[in-house]
Amino acid sequence: MLFKPDLKETEPAAGARVASRGRGRLAATAVTLLILGGLGYFGWTAFQQKQAANRVRPDLAVPVLAATPRIQDVPVYLDGVGAVRALNTVTVRSQVDGKLIAVNFIEGQDVRKGDVLGEIDPVIYKAQYDQAVAKKAQDEAQLANQRLDLIRYQQLAAANAGSKQQADTQRAVVAQQEALVNSDQAAIDNAQATLSYTKIIAPLSGRTGLRQVDQGNIIHATDATGLAIITQLQPIAVQFSLPQQQIVRVNAASAKGALAVDVFGNDGVTVVDTGTLKGIDNQVDPTTGTLKLKAEFPNAGFQLWPGQFVNVRLKVDTLMQALVVPTSAVQRGPAGTFSYVIGDDNAAAAKPVVVTQQNENDAVIASGLSPSDRVVTTGFANLSDGARVIVGNDAQTPTADLAPHKRRSSRDVQGRDGQGRDSQDRDGQGEHRGKRGERGQGEHKWHSEPAQGGEPSASVAKSQP
Repeated sequence: MLFKPDLKETEPAAGARVASRGRGRLAATAVTLLILGGLGYFGWTAFQQKQAANRVRPDLAVPVLAATPRIQDVPVYLDGVGAVRALNTVTVRSQVDGKLIAVNFIEGQDVRKGDVLGEIDPVIYKAQYDQAVAKKAQDEAQLANQRLDLIRYQQLAAANAGSKQQADTQRAVVAQQEALVNSDQAAIDNAQATLSYTKIIAPLSGRTGLRQVDQGNIIHATDATGLAIITQLQPIAVQFSLPQQQIVRVNAASAKGALAVDVFGNDGVTVVDTGTLKGIDNQVDPTTGTLKLKAEFPNAGFQLWPGQFVNVRLKVDTLMQALVVPTSAVQRGPAGTFSYVIGDDNAAAAKPVVVTQQNENDAVIASGLSPSDRVVTTGFANLSDGARVIVGNDAQTPTADLAPHKRRSSRDVQGRDGQGRDSQDRDGQGEHRGKRGERGQGEHKWHSEPAQGGEPSASVAKSQP
């Protein structure tokens, strides 16, 4: 017989077990919520500390660098890209055929106009010259005899001992012989010129290239390569291009006088030579929309070489007594360009400015500033209109780190209290970090005040990456 428990007795025991499980789940949930809340609290606290460390108090003065506008004459340049061209290039060829018996130059040598670069065997051409000289001597002897006959015939005709027709005929024979002697002289001149062509002469001063024909070879007047190529390097030319929008400006400037042209070196900053604009092309290149110009340079130090690509700037005007500020002082906002001007109360005020032109270093201001103003050049990150500033000097300009520093632990940097936070951050919200300057997007520490009641912080100017 099976045992059946009494239902009335088992029901209270089951209810107790269910109640016990419910209390266990409630306790586990409470513990989980407590842990999550603690983690959230610590995360929020760390985030607030980081924000406080990076935030500058609004009541602290912002360290900046400032500059005063200066008055000076500012040249106006047009930049272009060009290529160096030899002012003259000549391929030295022989004008007669023959054997090359001598080469009188070294490859890459500087030669002057009239120097003998090579010699061709002159034997054949000397013989032709001598033959022409001998032919003239023969004809001159016949002419002398015919002139004597003419005198005799004229005397006989005057005495009526001879016919006048014979005298006239002899006069024509003498004129014919004189023309033949003149022809012989022309043949001599031609033979002499041909003989002189056996010496290959430099037609201009310049530098020779590589030799194209070696000594002992037969050289021809029809050879395409020639003996050598001479390029004139002093002076030298540079051909460059400017946009077609600058045509009117260049023509107006060139009408006033010669325009100066500068050529930059490989670094793009150093001016290696200065020349003069010599010519402007008479049409615009329709494929590129540019106008070609040609300038001439002394090239005293052989800084320029044919075929070299160079950066060129053409001076077209000069702004007399212009107001100039550093380019870093000009800022751009939604309303246009402006600059922060420091007042007598060391408060920075944003003023709109009109910029005529600017380069990497200087900007020409047309309006908005006066020569007595002080403009901010560095420290814009924490700067706003009306903010108080502390003006530093050039000696406080931060320098960039050449290598990263070793990271230090929080114990080495901060004095710890019971919660592991710096007492200075807790009391003054990181007030000692207020003395910092910024340049560009990098943060630069000019100087730091020592922490209250703690070790002084680093005072060496560094650039924070």
